[in-house]
Amino acid sequence: MTELTVTAKSSSNNLLRRDVRFLGNILGEVLVHQGGNELLDIVEKIRETSKSLRSVFLPELFADFKRIVSTLDPDNRHQVIRAFAIYFQLVNIAEQNHRIRRKRDYERSAGESVQPGSIESAVRDLKERNFTYEEVQEILESLSLELVMTAHPTEAMRRAILDIHKRISEDVMLLDNPTLTFREREQLREKLLNEVITLWQTDELRDRKPTVLDEVRNGMYYFHETLFHILPEVYQELERCLSKYYPGSDWHVPTYLRFGSWIGGDRDGNPSVTADVTWKTLEMQRKLAIREYQHILTGLMKNLSFSATIVNVSDELKQSICTDRENVTLKKMEIWHNEKEPYRIKLAYMIAKMAHVLDSEMTGKERYQSPEEFIEDLQIIDRSLRHHYADYVADTYIKKLIRQAELFGFHTATLDIRQHSQEHENAMAEILAKMNVVSNYSELEEEDKIELLNKLLNDPRPLTTPYQEYSDSTEECLEVFRTVYRAQKEFGVNCVSSYLISMAEGASDIMEVMVFAKEVGLFSKDNDGKVVATLQAVPLFETIEDLHAAPAIMRRLFNLPIYREGLRAMNDLQEIMLGYSDSNKDGGAVTANWELQVAMKDITAVGNEYGIKLKYFHGRGGSLGRGGMPLNRSIMAQPANTIAGGIKITEQGEVISSRYSLKGIAYRSLDQATSALIRASINARTPQENTQEKEWEEISANISAVSQKKYQDLIFRDPDFLSFFKESTPLPEVGELNIGSRPSKRKNSDRFEDLRAIPWVFAWTQSRYLLPAWYAAGTGLQSFYQGNEDNLKTLQDMYVNYPFFTSMIDTLQMAMAKADLIIAKEYSLMTKNDVARERIFGLIKEEFKLTKEMVLKITGQQEILDNQPVLQESIRLRNPYVDPLSYLQVQLLNELRDLREKGEDDPDLLREVLLTINGIAAGLRNTG
Repeated sequence: MTELTVTAKSSSNNLLRRDVRFLGNILGEVLVHQGGNELLDIVEKIRETSKSLRSVFLPELFADFKRIVSTLDPDNRHQVIRAFAIYFQLVNIAEQNHRIRRKRDYERSAGESVQPGSIESAVRDLKERNFTYEEVQEILESLSLELVMTAHPTEAMRRAILDIHKRISEDVMLLDNPTLTFREREQLREKLLNEVITLWQTDELRDRKPTVLDEVRNGMYYFHETLFHILPEVYQELERCLSKYYPGSDWHVPTYLRFGSWIGGDRDGNPSVTADVTWKTLEMQRKLAIREYQHILTGLMKNLSFSATIVNVSDELKQSICTDRENVTLKKMEIWHNEKEPYRIKLAYMIAKMAHVLDSEMTGKERYQSPEEFIEDLQIIDRSLRHHYADYVADTYIKKLIRQAELFGFHTATLDIRQHSQEHENAMAEILAKMNVVSNYSELEEEDKIELLNKLLNDPRPLTTPYQEYSDSTEECLEVFRTVYRAQKEFGVNCVSSYLISMAEGASDIMEVMVFAKEVGLFSKDNDGKVVATLQAVPLFETIEDLHAAPAIMRRLFNLPIYREGLRAMNDLQEIMLGYSDSNKDGGAVTANWELQVAMKDITAVGNEYGIKLKYFHGRGGSLGRGGMPLNRSIMAQPANTIAGGIKITEQGEVISSRYSLKGIAYRSLDQATSALIRASINARTPQENTQEKEWEEISANISAVSQKKYQDLIFRDPDFLSFFKESTPLPEVGELNIGSRPSKRKNSDRFEDLRAIPWVFAWTQSRYLLPAWYAAGTGLQSFYQGNEDNLKTLQDMYVNYPFFTSMIDTLQMAMAKADLIIAKEYSLMTKNDVARERIFGLIKEEFKLTKEMVLKITGQQEILDNQPVLQESIRLRNPYVDPLSYLQVQLLNELRDLREKGEDDPDLLREVLLTINGIAAGLRNTG
């Protein structure tokens, strides 16, 4: 189990090879220890045969491979599955550590070389392009990136497993320490052997679905472990680079990068997310922030031991201590008794005031009423330290804490609320009927709804009454808005500021939310006509049809004076969310990406017409079939004229753990994101005139139209397709993997429209088709090419010079590199209808071949991913290790489904299926 490395000549990559070999050898020892030499021999035999098949596919060898896999007895089969799955976990750890190592290699060069894609590379670029100090300041003030954690069920790994991974990662990094003695290395090896044994003997599978509050705790883990400490360091690095390339200025970068969350606020299709759960979520988030500040302040008491007998602290600090003594009562053990150490005295009061934030009985000046009060105290300490020339101490400790308070406040992360538009319409219809306003609201024409809702928004009178009883669903809908109002009063207005409306299909869907906001005091109009709004209704345009309608919907809203006044209260900024998952499921990868591009362009034009800045919220998933890509690439993929109002992006499932579980990886990811944000802003300010862009847009539109028809002919219009999909993928079994609190379907139905995009993509990824990420692309591209060399030259020119097309082709390459139709065919054999199977699989195989041919013609490459050799090699070397898990999964699915058809079941068999799902997810580095 030691073959998987990324081939490279550098000594740095040799270290990656060392780590993989080292961990592979340890796993081999564990296999022998736990299952004897027989287990290791079986695993090695399967691995070697799989590797040989990847080198040269021989039918007789393939038959032998399948025989070995199919004749494993249940005990050995279970162990083999776990061996391959855990191997991938260890390799992923080694590769993540290697990313950190590469960054450290650049830093060790002491500035002689600058790492590509880093903050320093972007700031250096600003300087080399002669941007002035004033222009750089303008760019900084315009930057805005919010990364929003979601609880979408794509993290297949348990928290306990991730904790073991973290410990292994930290220990493996110690191998780079050249001062380790022989004995210390042996001890380190023993420790890692213990960790891998612990990993082997820890259950990978959850015994129950997580609750929503479990998911909240999981999300908070990343703030506690990494983000609370890493995010300020990203700001510090940006300020360091600005001072280096633009010396002579005291840079304080405005808040441009922050985190938000949906966990505990996203109730679309998840009845477990109630108003009470949302309130508890906000309490948990506040508790985390307060505990972090208490811990940091306690640490500061050890460091700020300055004596008044040696230094002169500021009068301002002395006065603040006097004020605290008057207002705050300390317990005996909390008092700092050395009167000559004023900073420690002050910090004792600050720690008490911070603790009192969590005590609802404490009021007035005994507690901090807001983060701003806390920051004010920190600034008093900062100024006093600088007063007696302890500025290095102020920079090291206080400046970072001030930044943390600015970023995380007392709420840690802004929580978004999300609900399906139909829920609002149902509640509105019931309320209006019971109040005798209109008996048939849901049946009204769209314009009639808009007219009625406009009147209600302008009417100061309440719409509901406490003396009227409503259905449970309507009462819950209203309670959510009451909870947001209460939360803004308790935790500050920044704790919740956006209310997202899924499946927004008309202006009335947005206005309904505004009427409910008005009902509880989140939207109001004063007697002088001034509108006060602290919650924004955010439409989520998901399907192709919704994307087409979006510009007209926004224009209709912007034309309403009351809506326009509400936006004015929000600094003339409108947030709009775009769904990558459902649009992809609806129209295919090519069409979804094109329609999203067109929608952004057209909505931006409408916003410019009305003088409204737009913040686009990109609902990207982790997988290629749901718009997933590296964070920096997703920023650079946005049209330059659409980033003025800021960018918001979802961070989902396994993406969260892969990016933010390790401090080094988290830092590098945010470093790259900041660099991309600066470069995107530069591009927006220096647009390149391209006379061919209009022609390229027309070509792209035509390619999209042909691709959409091809895609929908199979997905929506082939009567046998849905059965083929369900039977030739592990879709039913994916639903039994306890990875999220949310159901896999919006409704209890078998309709394709009600299937969520996540299990749709997850199932195709597991079965190695990866169909949502590439299907119909070849037909679309061929429709323009048609064997014409001039047309091919145009496509090649587009690939080099048209960012949209470049991104699309490169994403297709990644999807096709991970897909494997030889293995996918094995999954297709599970389909009962032989005729339908041959026909549908034949269509998929033919389209894959065509797409590959077109991509290679356009890129001029010999093989897929020749332009990314490191990724190409990584995938090539991973495949032989994923293959056995895929073949085992097919065998297990057949056995399990045969049993279930007879009305029987086997929990152990299901468990093995779920283990293969985890293993393949780790091997492909993707779930949904």
